[in-house]
Amino acid sequence: MAAIRFGLIGRYLRPYRRTVLLGVAALVVVNLLSVALPLLVRGVIDDLQDGFTFSDVLRQAALIIVLATLMGGVRLWSRMLVFGVGRQVEASLKQQIFEHMLRQEPGWVQTTGSGEVISRATSDVENVRRLLGFAVLSLTNTVLAYALTLPAMLAIDPLLSLAAVGLYPLMLVTVRLFGGRMMRQQRRQQEALAQLSDLIQEDLSGINAIKIYGQEATERLAFESRNRRYRDDALQLARTRSTLFPLLEGISSVSLLLLLALGSGQLETGRLSIGDLVALILYVERLVFPTALLGFTLNTFQTGQVSLERVEELLRRKPRVTSPPQPVEVAPPQVAGRRAAAVEARNLCLRYPEAERLALDGVSFRLEPGELVAVVGPVGCGKTTLARALGRMVEVPEGTLFLNGTDITQVELQQLRHQVALVPQEGYLFTATLADNLRYGEPNAGQEQVEAAAIQARLEGDIRGFPDGYSTLVGERGITLSGGQRQRTALGRALLVQAPLLVLDDALASVDNNTAADILQSVRSQQDRTILMISHQLSAAAACDRILVMDGGRLVQQGHHNELVQQSGTYRRLWEREQAEQQLSRAA
Repeated sequence: MAAIRFGLIGRYLRPYRRTVLLGVAALVVVNLLSVALPLLVRGVIDDLQDGFTFSDVLRQAALIIVLATLMGGVRLWSRMLVFGVGRQVEASLKQQIFEHMLRQEPGWVQTTGSGEVISRATSDVENVRRLLGFAVLSLTNTVLAYALTLPAMLAIDPLLSLAAVGLYPLMLVTVRLFGGRMMRQQRRQQEALAQLSDLIQEDLSGINAIKIYGQEATERLAFESRNRRYRDDALQLARTRSTLFPLLEGISSVSLLLLLALGSGQLETGRLSIGDLVALILYVERLVFPTALLGFTLNTFQTGQVSLERVEELLRRKPRVTSPPQPVEVAPPQVAGRRAAAVEARNLCLRYPEAERLALDGVSFRLEPGELVAVVGPVGCGKTTLARALGRMVEVPEGTLFLNGTDITQVELQQLRHQVALVPQEGYLFTATLADNLRYGEPNAGQEQVEAAAIQARLEGDIRGFPDGYSTLVGERGITLSGGQRQRTALGRALLVQAPLLVLDDALASVDNNTAADILQSVRSQQDRTILMISHQLSAAAACDRILVMDGGRLVQQGHHNELVQQSGTYRRLWEREQAEQQLSRAA
């Protein structure tokens, strides 16, 4: 597993290998200079004991200042290079993940969970950035620091050098112990913050329900609980940090005191010069930071590798619905001078992943160009699945669904979805103006086209009543609009696309019957669309050219309303139930 992860790290760094090599070369220069500077300081101090001139001291001090400045500049450059690689990988990964998510079928996000996907696209990608930036830089710097500094220290005095760095493994162990705890506490703090943010977002979206049911006190207590948890987690993390860093400083101070104690004895015997002792002190101080940082680096390295695997797992997921390798064009309309599409299903069978039974079982029908056909049936009979299948929102078997005689599985997805306008019951609206929501399917549509679509969807009157008209900003998920206005906006968006096939998946459920009938008449009068209307309102279906009746995933009846009510079966049972409900409603 480790080899695979190192292979992944190498693969991500390969496009930036030149930058990484430059950063490593800069680190080599930095560490060579950091070894040379204490030797220069040693020379100056030893020269002071034998007599010196002021000009010599100034010259050597100037050289030390120049080299120290150069070292600082090169160190900054190395960090910009290596950290920059991490940032570039982060930006590239986020772009890849976003594009990858857009290629997935809608059901994947619903089963995976948006929170999990967002976590991998943000938190895990940030961990990868730290792995490829901070961890790579820190590990390289630590290896170079020890590889170049230890030989210089041993050359001065092996005994003192080993004694001085003998406590450093204790520093590393301390960091490893506290570092793991800090990471767990930081993770808990982030989770607590995420839960707090989720509650705020949910309450802002559902503020109407909170007010209607008078649940302000309940939400206040829920926020207080989560806020307290976040505070406690933050305090635990602060206590751990406040304990760790003084411990590291203490170990470093003990190491320095040990060096001074043993070094003073060496000074008395003459085996060590003052310059040598000062150089050793500078070298010991030089190794403190890389050693203390090594523990954090190892934790970051491990966390980054796990996150890298999680990101790779996400990117390896293949979408179930894809464009064919060699797509074909949709055949032209079968009726000259009209854009309306002909639709045919041939023994269509469809099963959702891990489902026990078929969602659609042997469904066969044909829609003629320009027809208005309703699909009705009890809850869970497969109506919505049929609508999603027509737009290939779910995988469809080859040779079962045809548009103008062309198998839709052989059509490029982008082209197919310009041929089929699917309007779901819950039409999603973006936080943008009404005009932008209407032109979402055709971003370059002019204002006249937007207004024409709004008129067809019978939304024009509502828009005129808004202070800002078409520039009215729609709140998150269309919260500022009524249910009927949201549905009509989603319908207007689909009408603006001018698709030959319009599929309404209970898209007029929140619209009153008169307005719904008016909309259908307006859309149908153009005779350039075939309309498949899924509805639970049989009174609306009764006005359609034909009705398809589904039950248990199967097409059990089809025909005109007058024919179906005369036949015993699902449709008549549903019709009688609807009539009874209407009578009870009028009586009440």
